[in-house]
Amino acid sequence: MQTVFSTVLPDVPQAAGIWLALLAVAAIAVAALIVRPDRFRSVLGDRISEAAMPSSFELAEEARERARYAQEVAVAAERATTTAERRRTEWLAVQEEAEATWRAYEAAEEDVRRLAAAAALPLPRTPRTPAEYADRERWLHRAALDAQWRREITVEQLSDILGHRGWDPSRHPVEQELLLKRLVRDNLRTRQQVAREREQAAWRAAELAAAAARSLREEAYTATGRAPGAQSLLATVDLARAATGQEVAATRAATETTRETATVARGRAAVPAY
Repeated sequence: MQTVFSTVLPDVPQAAGIWLALLAVAAIAVAALIVRPDRFRSVLGDRISEAAMPSSFELAEEARERARYAQEVAVAAERATTTAERRRTEWLAVQEEAEATWRAYEAAEEDVRRLAAAAALPLPRTPRTPAEYADRERWLHRAALDAQWRREITVEQLSDILGHRGWDPSRHPVEQELLLKRLVRDNLRTRQQVAREREQAAWRAAELAAAAARSLREEAYTATGRAPGAQSLLATVDLARAATGQEVAATRAATETTRETATVARGRAAVPAY
């Protein structure tokens, strides 16, 4: 025990001095916090803020990611714009086709009305001889071949006429022409309905493509952080092009109002050009 005490006791004053020094440092720090709390708070807050802020490497990496995303969105917007222009061109072409089929149908309907009025009159009497019947048959075959050459009737319908299936070649040419014109009118009406359905589908596709291009372009402007003035210039160009398209749509709507009452004519807003 004497040996232990003789070993430990000499170090007690040194340890006590260390503890007293630590207590003094703590007391000074507490007193400084009490006397000047703002200074220590600001220094501590600045150091915490500096530690929380991203480094220059992280800022550069974030800038590169933003630039890459903006470039990808710009490329997607350009492709969507090209697609929208192509869809709009296709819609205008199909619209012209639908208008052409409608004009052809109107002309066929006018021919049917004219021939129906003529057929209502007494038909001229002709001698019912084999030569007369042969002439009527030749006239029917020639008229059917001409109609098929103009693609007004199908090959199957031409075959029925030449084979006298449902067709009587001995009837008067006025009656035969009326029946043939009615067949042509019905075919053109079917074509016009198909063309209008294709036009409606093309218009919907063009409208969706235009909306997608507009959305991607707005996203590209947001990603690049471009000034609003740059967008207003392009928007002005779009409005000018859209006004031209609206004139086309207004003309189309006015034309549709004269069509058959069996189908309701609907005007549409023009698909904006990009």
